[in-house]
Amino acid sequence: MAEFFAEMWNFAFMRRAFVATAVLSASVAPVGAFLVLRRLSLAGEAMAHAIMPGIVIGFVVAGMSVSSLLVGGLIAGVGVASLAALLARKTILRSDASLAALYLLALAIGIFILSASGSAVPLKSFLFGSILGIDDESLLLLVSVATTTLVAFAVLLRPLIVSTCDPVFFESQTRRPWIVEQGFMLLLVLNLLAAFKTFGTLMAVGLMILPAAAARYWVSTITGQIGLGFAFALSSCWLGLTVSFLLPETPSGPAMVIMAGGFFAISAIVGPYGFARRVRAPSDVVASPATPYALSQRRAL
Repeated sequence: MAEFFAEMWNFAFMRRAFVATAVLSASVAPVGAFLVLRRLSLAGEAMAHAIMPGIVIGFVVAGMSVSSLLVGGLIAGVGVASLAALLARKTILRSDASLAALYLLALAIGIFILSASGSAVPLKSFLFGSILGIDDESLLLLVSVATTTLVAFAVLLRPLIVSTCDPVFFESQTRRPWIVEQGFMLLLVLNLLAAFKTFGTLMAVGLMILPAAAARYWVSTITGQIGLGFAFALSSCWLGLTVSFLLPETPSGPAMVIMAGGFFAISAIVGPYGFARRVRAPSDVVASPATPYALSQRRAL
């Protein structure tokens, strides 16, 4: 066993992949925790597809330059999020329906542009990524996004907690509550772009949602969910990389997401807030943590 790990660590691309996934896990852990708590998991998936046309246009214009992909994806992601919010405010369509319509259109446009441009880069590299081919520029992007995310959460953590638990109270006490909401969505888009080279547009949100959802079955505090989500994400990545090295035909991105799914399944079965809670005696059951918006709903009643 020791020889196997020593052999795996001798390859520079594997060392780079382990470092990149460790940085990415630290970055996406707080974003994923609040996506789950705020019931925005599907919105995160939608945004992962919404950045597709911007990334493709950036690639067609300037090639696989990290800066061009970052700018293009950022413009597309922020544009789709802003347009969805505008449709929700000004029309009869609700935010979930408007976001679903826009992200489906964005994904189709991205695939169409990539196919029409006659690119030699296969479509699966955009959809599933390639962590084993990550370069120094992409690794620098990961470090920059992780630093930005952690610093931003140091400032936004308290407002995000208040707006998650009691949005009515938060809006009544804040002049511009939309700043926190848009700031969080911007961090979401940045982390999706950082994860693009690793997981692609289809798998990028998997490392955000699955570890955070698994941690939800174990802890009742937001900080605890962030910390445990990071541990699950890091373990999923490193186990997935080991499996992909052991089985060379196995793609690394899906392998890591499958490992995260395994942590989720185990947590749902044996976690104190999962199925195991149903088979315990009532006196042994720990009170379930408040769900997002539960406090405001109780006040409304």
